[in-house]
Amino acid sequence: MLESMLWILLMGFFGGQIARRLKAPALVGMVLVGIVLGPQVGNVISPGVLDAADSLRTMAVMVILMKAGLGLDREKLAQQGSVALRLGFLPAACEALAIALTAMVLFQFDFVTGLLLGCVLGAESPAVIVPAMLRLKSLGWGVNKGIPDAILTGSALSDVLLLLGFSLLLAFLGQGAATGLTLGGITLSPVQLLPLQMMAQIGFGVLLGWLTARLLVVLLVRQNWTQNAVQDALVAAGFALLLVVVAEDLPIFSGYLAVMVTGFFLIEQDAPLARRLRGGFDSLWAVAQIILFVLLGASIDLSVLGDMLWVGLVVLAVGTLVGRSLGWYLSTVGSNWTWKERLFLLPGNSAKATVQAAIGAIPLAQGIEGGEIILALSALSILVTAPLGAWAIPTFAPSLLDRGEVDPTKVTVAQQVVLLAAVDTSPLAQKVLTKAAELARRSDGEILVLHVDQGDDPRAVEHLQVLARQRLADIRYRFLTVPGPVPAAIVDTAQTYGIAEIVMGKRGHRPLGEVLVGSVSQAVLETSLLPVVVVEDDPGE
Repeated sequence: MLESMLWILLMGFFGGQIARRLKAPALVGMVLVGIVLGPQVGNVISPGVLDAADSLRTMAVMVILMKAGLGLDREKLAQQGSVALRLGFLPAACEALAIALTAMVLFQFDFVTGLLLGCVLGAESPAVIVPAMLRLKSLGWGVNKGIPDAILTGSALSDVLLLLGFSLLLAFLGQGAATGLTLGGITLSPVQLLPLQMMAQIGFGVLLGWLTARLLVVLLVRQNWTQNAVQDALVAAGFALLLVVVAEDLPIFSGYLAVMVTGFFLIEQDAPLARRLRGGFDSLWAVAQIILFVLLGASIDLSVLGDMLWVGLVVLAVGTLVGRSLGWYLSTVGSNWTWKERLFLLPGNSAKATVQAAIGAIPLAQGIEGGEIILALSALSILVTAPLGAWAIPTFAPSLLDRGEVDPTKVTVAQQVVLLAAVDTSPLAQKVLTKAAELARRSDGEILVLHVDQGDDPRAVEHLQVLARQRLADIRYRFLTVPGPVPAAIVDTAQTYGIAEIVMGKRGHRPLGEVLVGSVSQAVLETSLLPVVVVEDDPGE
């Protein structure tokens, strides 16, 4: 089992990076690695790991749904609230119905079996959609109208609807007739019970998510049971996983929805804690996504795809282009979305992977007629829509969405911090490098050491390079020498290299406001649009 996990993590990571360098989504490389390592090809993953695949996938989906909740924006959801709710029901219902009707024609399924197939194929993939939407939010695409938030919420609600429908239809087909419920002499059929089950799953999911968020705030903030952000994330992940596990044994609420709601309410109840958890779950996702997508590839049965390829593509196309498109149109009627923003739902809300991998084989395992076709189409939907969606979302977002201001309190704005340390050959260079190193360690940043050549002694410049190697031994840096007037060279270099902050020295002990006109530090302060940290020389030294 240990060898299998090493194969999964190392091969999955490098497979994802190779795909990224080839301008493809990283998950494509991870899924392909899973196919190669899985029982269909290499067969190097141990049976124990394959048996635990469902549990490992559950943990990974928990991580990504908590990330989704921690990235939701209440104000944007309130702005697009009705659209988000409609996106949670109409596209999924329309796609499931369109697939059911298509399956009746192509496979001679009865309506119930066709609808079962529609529930499997209509579910959206949080593993693809959530990180993609959070990435769009971090870049500002569609944030003015809350489009990523609406898609995230709608995706979670639609999966609740389809999983409920799947369970009901599976029971009906497996037993020949589904049992109802009698209340006060009134018997309700399973179909009549479905709305009540949905309301219970959503209502209790929201309630338990709110209670979990309250409990985490009490434990992690008010009572200080943890000492760092890693422990915060560990405790929060434990409670989130507990919600999912309890929901499996007590299916009166949606565990996945409860996890997402927990993250949402953490932002409302304690924003600093939510920010720390956001960073922790970002780190967890770096590992969880490899496990999720590699095991996803390993679970795909390539042998069942042969005769189903072309007809399966027809089913997916009808479900998406006819059924889901109708649902998207009905969901955005009366909204302030433009036609381009509505068109973005095609690449932004169509990816399938996680749910299909989790439930696609269940009908076959329970002996449902047509189960092998359901399994084959589930695998095909993963292979086609997951990589296509992961590629299309960042590709089409700049063309179809407007860019707005990023709210760093709702998402992690991932960017490499680069500091500029402007040094000369004076003793003050040592203090400038020390201060720059201190700031870089705090932000896990890099440093550009800039020396503006003013005809200095080459030995003095060489000594400066040695000093930089000593002071910045544990920091990524580069040493750059440029000619020209010192203030202009500093400002121009900072703009060229996308510097976040300038660190430089000032000789003498007079306040900056009283420095003589023409001093380097004063000139940089007056002309630079970037923050400038000035390190003063100590005249007593």
